[in-house]
Amino acid sequence: MRVSVRSLRLRPGEEHREILGRLALEPLVLGGETYAVATPDPPATLTVQRAATGDLFRLELSTSVDGPCVRCLAAARAFVDVVAQEYEATDPGPDDELRCEYLADGELDVGAWARDQVVFALPDLILCRPDCAGLCPTCGKDLNAEPHEHPGEAIDGRWAALEVLRADMPPEG
Repeated sequence: MRVSVRSLRLRPGEEHREILGRLALEPLVLGGETYAVATPDPPATLTVQRAATGDLFRLELSTSVDGPCVRCLAAARAFVDVVAQEYEATDPGPDDELRCEYLADGELDVGAWARDQVVFALPDLILCRPDCAGLCPTCGKDLNAEPHEHPGEAIDGRWAALEVLRADMPPEG
């Protein structure tokens, strides 16, 4: 979705607020897994404010991202709230910090901006639940549905010296 900033014809100090219609965002691929972004509910809001030295853009939206849990691969949903700002100077010169990467030829690419901001707002781990136990590293079973241990698990020889130290430590308390 693109919005023509040039057609707004704002003077310094004026602002234009627009409730964006259906803002459909492309699915995200994170860690090789695909996550679907729901249509923002309520719809996203774009505010364009003209300053004496350029334009300030503000984007607000709330949405959810659906895909696999990073620990157990069950269905997971992460809710995100986005409040983002970008600035484009009237005469940015060679300074890239004064340019908005989503603005080209007087049009603001709101779809790309929103998608990037959703990615930035995601939690570090998308989990099916906060206490997800994940998958068993030995047999691959879901530890949430079937918690278990494997008897007689051999200790990796590289860690044997640390296991001796742990056995010699006094109990905490």
